[in-house]
Amino acid sequence: MEVEIKKIQSVTNIHLDLLLLADPSIEKIKEYLIDSEIYTALINDETIGIIIIKEIDHLKKEIMNVAVKEEHQNKGLGKKLINFVINIEKNNGTKIIEIGTGNSSINQLLLYQKIGFRIASIERDFFSRNYQEVIIENGIICKDMIKLSIEYK
Repeated sequence: MEVEIKKIQSVTNIHLDLLLLADPSIEKIKEYLIDSEIYTALINDETIGIIIIKEIDHLKKEIMNVAVKEEHQNKGLGKKLINFVINIEKNNGTKIIEIGTGNSSINQLLLYQKIGFRIASIERDFFSRNYQEVIIENGIICKDMIKLSIEYK
């Protein structure tokens, strides 16, 4: 299974469907797509994953969304997308890469820490304040945003 990752300039409905797997708010997605870099993962020209990274300042970027089609999950593709972006950003001189996830996102917390991200902060009630619908994941109500970061000297 050969995975190709490439930068794209705009999103299609296929990309939006993927982004909605990781973020249930189309309004939030449209907000962070502005001025972000978008990369897709393809297998045989089929889009199977996406990652969005946004500049916070000239030394710091944030991964806003990473998503993989359900039938391709748990095969290392999310990790591959994240590491791809990390390598690009390190080469571009980025010193800090952040990523956020919900307190209920157990698998994502595991993945991000395995890659080398460390917990940097917790924004209490982030999801309660910013999303109208209650998000339940792994039997846990998602309330708090856990921010993780990875730093390079």
